[in-house]
Amino acid sequence: MRLENNLFNARKKKGLSQEDVAEKLGVSRQTISKWETDETLPDICQSKKLAVLYGISLDELIEYDVDEKEIQDMIDQTDDKVSRKVNWNRVWSRKYPVLAAYQKEVDTAEYAEQLGRLLDNLKKEYGYGELDAMLVLKDILASVWKKRS
Repeated sequence: MRLENNLFNARKKKGLSQEDVAEKLGVSRQTISKWETDETLPDICQSKKLAVLYGISLDELIEYDVDEKEIQDMIDQTDDKVSRKVNWNRVWSRKYPVLAAYQKEVDTAEYAEQLGRLLDNLKKEYGYGELDAMLVLKDILASVWKKRS
């Protein structure tokens, strides 16, 4: 994503108008507009002020990805108690219908047994707890999938 989009998205996420930002930084609204349309760029001091105003780091402002930031905010705000109540299979099956149907087609017991052995190996060999071993195995599986796609 380009800096001008990052500036625009970060401002919108904070619910600020160009006028609001201009007033807080002591510049004109047109200056904010030019930054957001890539006509000009804010200097490093103004960029730092923007990052502080938007509640993000300068690195985040430069690489701001509104979707990833929103997802991270949702993850951070969801406590374990709520997370355990969510039927994640049902939620994700709206996007991936196979999750709602595979149990009728796949011998899940055989796969579960193999995965259980892999989890036990991770716990034994590396001293991981149950959750950490599952997360490592999930990450390895995602890595394998990514290489194949």
